[in-house]
Amino acid sequence: MAANSSNTASKPANSTGGKQSGPSAEQVVATFQRMRQEQRSMASKAAELEMESNEHSLVIDTLKDVDPSRKCFRLVGGVLVERTVKEVLPALQTNKEQISKIIESLNSMMQEKGRELTEYRERYNIRLVGEGEADTQSQSTASSKDSEGGGPKSGAGVLVS
Repeated sequence: MAANSSNTASKPANSTGGKQSGPSAEQVVATFQRMRQEQRSMASKAAELEMESNEHSLVIDTLKDVDPSRKCFRLVGGVLVERTVKEVLPALQTNKEQISKIIESLNSMMQEKGRELTEYRERYNIRLVGEGEADTQSQSTASSKDSEGGGPKSGAGVLVS
């Protein structure tokens, strides 16, 4: 008996042979979702920096009309520091320029990520939920009910929510 059980244990159960057809549907969806999240985080950061740039513009416009020797307060790393307008104004303008450069680079990175997403969608035939609703509505309700539980019948595409 012991010899018989060792023989069955050494045989591989359900070996695929060496066929690797690419990533599974779950891996494709996970990669696509990760790429979309990266693009969303870039957009969020760009919007945040845009707001900060607008705040800098408001302060710069306000300080332009003020006497340069007048004292003002600036928040630096959580500490309120007393300076003069002539010291603060150039620093604000420099910061605003740097923020604008970062926004530009983020926007170009978002465009590149959008191109990558589009290529990835085309490569793996990814459809988003809500896309092609006109196609779905033209089908009969009977065929829609049949395909609800099983996913796409052809297996050629991946549906992402």
